[in-house]
Amino acid sequence: MPFVFPKIYPILDSSFIPQADRSTFLDTLGRSLADAGVTLLEYRNKTGSDAQFLADAVILRTAMPRGQVRLVLDDRAELVQQIGFDGVHVDAGDLNPSQVRALLGADAIVGTYAGTEALLPGILDEPADYFSIGPIAPTTTKQTDKQAIGAEGVRHLRLQAGPKPVLVAVGGVSFELAPQLIEAGASVLAVSASLFRSADPANEFRRWMKQLD
Repeated sequence: MPFVFPKIYPILDSSFIPQADRSTFLDTLGRSLADAGVTLLEYRNKTGSDAQFLADAVILRTAMPRGQVRLVLDDRAELVQQIGFDGVHVDAGDLNPSQVRALLGADAIVGTYAGTEALLPGILDEPADYFSIGPIAPTTTKQTDKQAIGAEGVRHLRLQAGPKPVLVAVGGVSFELAPQLIEAGASVLAVSASLFRSADPANEFRRWMKQLD
């Protein structure tokens, strides 16, 4: 049965994970997010060591059980199966979706970047399950020189894409803007700072879900 994408999923960037009591923090966070109804989470760690990367992944997989939460890795497709994750998100400079699909198989969740002001040529022909668009607004959690597109940019890309592709609005997505992005044609919202800068990310996730219900 195909995975049904939620309206919102968290991107957990390693910059939000403290060094002190890291494993306890991650375990508590993962369990609380799963209890709050998170069904998809992306883990992103651009700067950590391989040892830290793998340790974080093991804790998240234990705290967020397979079958209840799908875990997607940022970039490192070659490690997905080793750590028991469910898929990968790849951008320019990584393996392309066709290579990832060949590596991970038909059941893996594969996402990729699809464009900012316009869809990348041929991107919708790639064997990806979802296509990220943005940034929506200025973002501090991922380095980018792309211009923010806002809700009108989402509307433009939805018209280009047609009704079927899963378009994920990402980058600077705020609580206030969320309903407009869904109305403009985003299938899913990927949220990082707006959740993880909250004192209680799980409760903040519930607030977002209630707003978008």
